[in-house]
This record gives sequence, structure tokens and C-alpha cells, in this order.
Amino acid sequence: MTSIDTGLDGSPYQQYLYAYPHKTSYRALRPRPLLADVWRAEARDALFLYVHLPFCEMRCGFCNLFTRANAPADQVTAYLGQLRRQAQRVADALGGDTGYARVALGGGTPTYLTADELTELFDIATSTLGARLPGVPLSVETSPATATPDRLAVLAAHDTTRVSIGVQSFLDVEARAAGRPQRRTEVEAALGAIRDARIPVLNIDLIYGIDGQTADTWRQSLDAALAWRPEELYLYPLYVRPLTGLGRRAHGRADWDAQRLALYEQAVDALGAAGYRQESMRQFRRADVPTPDGPDYCCQDDGMVGLGCGARSYTTGLHYSFDYAVSVPEVRVVLDDYLARPADDFRFAEFGFALDDTEQRRRWLLKSLLRAEGVDPVAYRARFGRPPGEDFPELGRLADRGWASDGGLRLTPAGLARSDAVGPWLTSAQVRSAMTGYVPR
Repeated sequence: MTSIDTGLDGSPYQQYLYAYPHKTSYRALRPRPLLADVWRAEARDALFLYVHLPFCEMRCGFCNLFTRANAPADQVTAYLGQLRRQAQRVADALGGDTGYARVALGGGTPTYLTADELTELFDIATSTLGARLPGVPLSVETSPATATPDRLAVLAAHDTTRVSIGVQSFLDVEARAAGRPQRRTEVEAALGAIRDARIPVLNIDLIYGIDGQTADTWRQSLDAALAWRPEELYLYPLYVRPLTGLGRRAHGRADWDAQRLALYEQAVDALGAAGYRQESMRQFRRADVPTPDGPDYCCQDDGMVGLGCGARSYTTGLHYSFDYAVSVPEVRVVLDDYLARPADDFRFAEFGFALDDTEQRRRWLLKSLLRAEGVDPVAYRARFGRPPGEDFPELGRLADRGWASDGGLRLTPAGLARSDAVGPWLTSAQVRSAMTGYVPR
């Protein structure tokens, strides 16, 4: 066994590779490049706009997102004002021919904002930045406590096509064990309000691997979610990360990997029997409902403009953002810094990672391989001029293990279940070194 295989023999739960390279590999950009220069050679007619709201009504025990709980009202007001100033500078840098093909509001919890504040947020995205809302697919994240009829009415008025709600567990005791105190009655009321708002796609997030969770209680949560016939479900294995509420408590369970894997396999079987198609390790989509807003965002090829202090932006050769933090005190420091910046600071990229040709190939491969459909070798060759197997001969090792077919280009069910080991295993030495050098704060 070579050293590169060691990661595949460890835990199936090493890291969720939702983006590549990971934000902990970003470093301060010196000198700071002008956004106008960063975007000058990029296609800008069909971008993804992501707007980040760093506020929640509570800080969940598993959360390592950039967010602040129970922010004072004047800080929310100040944030929206600064967001508009940033949007104006970004619009100036990208130019008048910029178009957005897809928009997402995330966080944090965007519906932490009041209905009037949400209306202002939409005005920033449309009148200042130029997004067509209504007019393009729009996804918004919410929570049981904030999915209220008045807020949902604002989302519906802008033709929101997808609402994602973080339920995590329908059992109150499990929600509390995960550091998310909530009542099932509140969850059910929120789901009813979303359905009443007639938003086309409802996504429900659930978590498995919670202390005290069993196959029976997991089935209860799955059944409760399926009772709403959501168009999508995302199932997340619980991670205990440094500087989070759960991370400050030792998990101390030797059988945790086996438990999470068993619960995952149980869910795959249950959702398949209920008529859901698996799109990735985490995403399941109801097979009888056509996707109403076109194909999923293709982050391998499509650029992304991030607005807000926790958002990332992607161009072909540079991924950039503001500073990153997890712990409550440090998040507040970064947020305060964002709010204090002069408007002209938003003309520059602050922190980032420059992707050379090799890293661009690796990102394209990873973001395809970890989807159920796998890597399209024709598309890869058209983009990079070589078949993927020549650039990544190590993919054959996945096939040897029975974790991939088609020469390593498509994960088997066993490989898909181990996506959180396959992704880190394929991470480049350069990115891995930068991530290792990051000091969590």
C-alpha cells in the first residue's frame, strides 16, 4: 500500500469537500488585485450570485459556518447598508454586461431578517447589482423559527424557486443533543408555511450520527420528512469540528464511523424505496418531479460572485473572499471589520487562492467525481485537451477497491458513501499544505 492510499483506509468521514480549494487554504492577497482586473477576461453573462447573511437566531452545536447569533438590530441595519455599498463597487467592477443566471441567499439564515429587511435585500440584488428577480432560479435558506408567513410572502413575491430548511432531526431530544433546541411543533408549522407559500422546491436538511440516535429514531425522522413529500432532501453526517459547541466536548465513541455509515445506508435504501434519486452522498431528489429551474449550478465551469462578509467568489484562476473565522469572538472581529471598511475597499479582492492549470483540472475532476453521474470524459477532454485518466492515473485505485467504475470516473455506491474520504485523498499537496498551516480561530 502506498502512502497516498492511507487516507482511503481511514475514516469515511474526513472532510466535506463542498468547495475546492477549501477556504482554509486562502491567504491574504498582496498586493490586493482590483476586481475589475480579476474579472476582465471572464465570461460574465451567466454568473451565479451568492449573497451571505451572517445572522442566525441561535448557534447550533455542530455549526462551523460564519454566523452570529442574535445580532442587535442596529448591526443588521448596518450590514444591509454595507452590503449595498459593496454591491455597487462589485457592479462597477464587473461592468454593465454582467448577467446572473442563478441566485442563492445563504448564511447564516437569510430569513433572520424581517420581511421589510428581506425586501431591502432583494432591492440590493436587483436595483444595485442587476440580478433579475423574479426571472432566474432563486434558492433561499431558512430555519424552523424564521420560516414565517410574512417572510415567505416576500420570497414568493420574488418567485423563489427553492427553500431549504435545516430541520436536522424531527425528535426534540436529538435536536437538543446536536445543540439545536427546537420543538417538532415549530418544525411542522414552518414546513406547513413553506408549502402554503407554494414555493416549487422544498429541501429538508437532516443529520445522522447524533448522540443517542438509533436506526429506529433515524427512521422516524426520515418518515416525518417524507410525509411532506419534499422535492429534495440533504442528509449530512454529523461532524465534530474545532471551535464549535460540539467540538468543545469530546465525542468519545469508537463506533461512530460504523454508526454513521449504517445510518447512511439505511437512508439510501429508504429514500430509494420512496422514489428519490441520489445525486451525491448528501443530495436526494424526488424522481417524479422535474427540476423546475433547469440544471444544477455547474461550479466546474460557471463563475460565482459572492456578496457579503462570508461569501466566496470564483473565477477561473482565482477564488477569493474576506477573512475566515469560526469561533464566536473571531466571527465578531471579522464582521466588525467588514462593517468598518470604506466603500472603496470593495473594489479589491482580499483573501484567496490562485488556481494554476493543474489545480483547475483537479477542481473540475473533484466537483464532477463526487456527483452520482461522475466525470464526463468528453467534457473534460474538450476543456483540458487530455483524458482525465492521463492527468489522474490514481483514479484506478478507486476502481481497484470497487469504489468506482469506468476506470475511476464514476463512484459506485460504496465509493459514493465514502465521498468524504475520496475528496481529501484527491486534494493536492499544495492545498493540503495550506490547509494544514491554517490556524483555526
